[in-house]
Amino acid sequence: MRYGTSWVVGMIGMAIAGATIGCSKDEAKPGAAASAASAASAPPPASAPAPSATASAAPAVPVECPKGSAGDGTFGKPCVGKGAARMMEVTWTGKMDDKGPSFRVTNKSTQVILYGKIAVYFYDKAGKALPAKDKPFHTCGGNMFQGVMKASEKAVITFSCVGKQDVPDGATAIEAEMQMVGFTEDEKKLTSYWQNPDLTPDARKKGGVK
Repeated sequence: MRYGTSWVVGMIGMAIAGATIGCSKDEAKPGAAASAASAASAPPPASAPAPSATASAAPAVPVECPKGSAGDGTFGKPCVGKGAARMMEVTWTGKMDDKGPSFRVTNKSTQVILYGKIAVYFYDKAGKALPAKDKPFHTCGGNMFQGVMKASEKAVITFSCVGKQDVPDGATAIEAEMQMVGFTEDEKKLTSYWQNPDLTPDARKKGGVK
């Protein structure tokens, strides 16, 4: 059968068009356009919430201060007592050797004490206060009880930080106050602190606060 030239050309054109349409379908992967549209329209992922300032600064477990005192119970903000309140009583024995003066120490609190900060005053025969190396009194602190002092325990102690060299010339009387103490529950770790600044004024008369 013979066909005219126009018919042949038409058939070739239809074949080319069909081939072109087939290639377009193969290259367009199913769902690709939908995924792209979803990605474009979806909101950006939310960033992780910042840590709560309140949570990171959570208060420490409250400390039960000794009766008559109040505070956080920390070293920087100890429980503070007033007047003549004392957790420990410290009295000079009247003796002093090459190491220094010795003191009778009594734990008057109901807790075990591991830490202490002592203030030592010196007086001449007339009862006049003598400066300790240009300071009103000598002071030092640490775990100074050769272990711990249990409730109501008594001991005679020569403190290593109160040496003979710390006693001024002319001193005939020595008095001391344990101005700060640290309590413990396991005899190793300090759990809270107490202090009474009223016991240790710069100008302190012999006999101290009664």
